[in-house]
Amino acid sequence: MKVLITGSSGMIGTNLALRLMQDGHTVLGVDYRNNPWTDCIPFRTIDLRKDCIGRLVELIKGFEIDIVVHLAAHAKVYELVVEPSRALENVVITFKVVESARLAGVPIIFGSSREVYGDIHRHVTNEGCADFVVAESPYSASKISGEAFIYSFAQCYGLPYIVFRFSNVYGRYDNDLERMERVTPLFIRKIAQGDPIVIFGKEKVLDFTYIDDCIEGIYSGIRELTSGRVKNQTINLAYGEGNSLDQLVTFIAEALGVEPQVSYRASQPGEVTRYVADVTKARELLGYHPQTPLSEGIKKAVQWQKEAGYLA
Repeated sequence: MKVLITGSSGMIGTNLALRLMQDGHTVLGVDYRNNPWTDCIPFRTIDLRKDCIGRLVELIKGFEIDIVVHLAAHAKVYELVVEPSRALENVVITFKVVESARLAGVPIIFGSSREVYGDIHRHVTNEGCADFVVAESPYSASKISGEAFIYSFAQCYGLPYIVFRFSNVYGRYDNDLERMERVTPLFIRKIAQGDPIVIFGKEKVLDFTYIDDCIEGIYSGIRELTSGRVKNQTINLAYGEGNSLDQLVTFIAEALGVEPQVSYRASQPGEVTRYVADVTKARELLGYHPQTPLSEGIKKAVQWQKEAGYLA
């Protein structure tokens, strides 16, 4: 199988590419920057914000790609509140990738987000509960728009797709803090260094997904979509259990063997304060069975950071 991955230098893209290559599949990455963790993933340097449809179609056809996995995006919610033009870039990027897949005649997997559900205060969310009338942030609006393009292209042109709604994915290769601060690696580094941390939203409950579980879900989606057994589905991909940021800090501190210094502030504009995914559909359609609760995943994330030399 030949897979083109946009955003191949990001955490999910890197892990997915390496897993596919390990199993003997051919991967071609597309990103605007070099991969900060490995140089073994073949890729083409393309800035998807610019005129690139012709080049993408040429790559897809030239390499006889079987499926496109679109992961490229500006992905930090509050950063897009501060710079909303980056949310528009997400929309432009997704349109270009979807149009390229259509022109090349290959199916597409789109990496969406639980942000499309907005700030809904209930324990379990299923795929039919997203309220597209109310977008909590420019980032969520960009993912809603991306999904809308996917659905419209399926309706008008017969483009086969799977949309995955990710939720707080963390773990291996999740430490590129100079480029983008993400809560789990940021807390790990600060707590390890003895620095004080601020929790924005003491009551916030989120569904944290260890990277290996996420990759297994995407990998299953690739197999099922290319075979035609599953198509045109929108699926939550998460662990299916909620944890507060306080609990996240506790697990990190335990893994590091230190006492954290914590203070609290109100949630920042645009942030979701409660989300726990219903992963029934992923189980039924893809045989998805996440294996790593947050308590175990944090131990693995901390150990990887130590082994990679990011922690003293």
